[in-house]
Amino acid sequence: MGKQTGFLEFGRELPRYRPVKERIKDNKEFVLHKEFGDKIYNQAARCMDCGVPFCHYSCPIGNIIPEFNDVVYHKNWKEAWDILSSTNNFPEFTGRVCPAPCETGCVEGINDDPVTIKNIEETIAEKAYELGYAQPKVPVSRTGKKIAIIGSGPSGLAAAEQLNSAGHSVTVYERDEKPGGLLRFGIPDFKLSMSVIDRKLKLMQDAGVKFVTNAHIGVDINANQIRQNVDAIVLTGGSTVPRDLPIPGRELSGVHFALEFLTQNNRRANDMLLKAESIYAENKHVVVIGGGDTGSDCVGTANRHAAKTITQVEIMPKPPVDRPANQPWPEYPRVLKTTSSHEEGCERYWNILTKEFIGHNGKVTALKIADIEWQQAEKGQRPTFKEVEGSEREIPCDMAFLAMGFLHPEHNGVLAQLDVKLDDRGNVATKDFATSQDGIFCAGDMRTGQSLVVRCINEGRECAIAVDKYLMGSSYLESIDTTVTQL
Repeated sequence: MGKQTGFLEFGRELPRYRPVKERIKDNKEFVLHKEFGDKIYNQAARCMDCGVPFCHYSCPIGNIIPEFNDVVYHKNWKEAWDILSSTNNFPEFTGRVCPAPCETGCVEGINDDPVTIKNIEETIAEKAYELGYAQPKVPVSRTGKKIAIIGSGPSGLAAAEQLNSAGHSVTVYERDEKPGGLLRFGIPDFKLSMSVIDRKLKLMQDAGVKFVTNAHIGVDINANQIRQNVDAIVLTGGSTVPRDLPIPGRELSGVHFALEFLTQNNRRANDMLLKAESIYAENKHVVVIGGGDTGSDCVGTANRHAAKTITQVEIMPKPPVDRPANQPWPEYPRVLKTTSSHEEGCERYWNILTKEFIGHNGKVTALKIADIEWQQAEKGQRPTFKEVEGSEREIPCDMAFLAMGFLHPEHNGVLAQLDVKLDDRGNVATKDFATSQDGIFCAGDMRTGQSLVVRCINEGRECAIAVDKYLMGSSYLESIDTTVTQL
């Protein structure tokens, strides 16, 4: 415990953001971490050294939070980095984009504001790079075993770093021109800069991990060719089939999946755009359909394009501002999230049914919507809704983005060629990360369905243990106990 009275003396405080008028003119990160300075020590001092640290319980990768808070307060950045990096391969990513379930489990959060764990985590990572503590994890010796990892998102990268550190020779295949998956092409640069990703990838390369890009396994290269030359394969291609909205007018120009918009903008912001700038929201009436993080990212990106208006609609009811009684601490509560993108400018509506895209000369010009009322569900049944009579109306829409989540991985290509079984949700079926085919494993969204970056990191780490045991009979890689008894 850094300071016994810290949680009584200091309130929760976070770094400021760049002013809205300034930050929407570019795609640069907007959190002013460097000016926060010594305030970080007061925030670390707020940690209470709880008898049972529920922040640790709430973290999908089991970060040892009270311990690194303590050493941050004592300004021991080397030890803080050693503690944090022992459980988290990518704190420089999670410190920026994780929704921080650890903070909703913070004991101080029962009757006060929780500790700023996410910000402390990012600060540790940045200090580690600044002071030279972040170094390649070079193995002492090599086992002679070869592993192919197909997909370079957070689960694939975590599995790669862990397996390389165990001495195996790891090659990561990525269908795009640079590794990173949705970290690079799905999360906007203003939240996670590509330079932060490249900095970490350089350490992994220096440690011996090989990256092969522009390699679409299952399309450009037959997956069985890869299989013949390695001792194990790890599938980490993600959940990439988006949920569609099959309503009249869906075929109109200007209606896009959210990821099309976000990917193209990241390429444009980093001089990687390979085709005409066809999806640009400048001076357009933009409607984002879907109220989650991806929808929020579309809002922030449209703001940077100088859209005329931005409207975000969600079919579900508006979440409560405060933790509801049926989601008690330390559960992760479903409460209203107002992001930095929303603060930049956006009209938000809930209980909205999207009925039709209306167009002229093949282009979308409006959206027909209606209000709905949700009905109490019978036991064992899904809730239903009914349309509010007389609420149907049209709103201007020159560009619509479908941000309603993802269904499952792509079934054609690599999964079909390797003939792995799927579960009833269309994800890869596994037992202890092993697929139906010997020597082929799967981790991340491709196995579980879409999830958080931090959960995908845990998936990659745990899958690496399964692969290591398969190849060597046992594993010295550390596991996170995810079977903690629920309260």
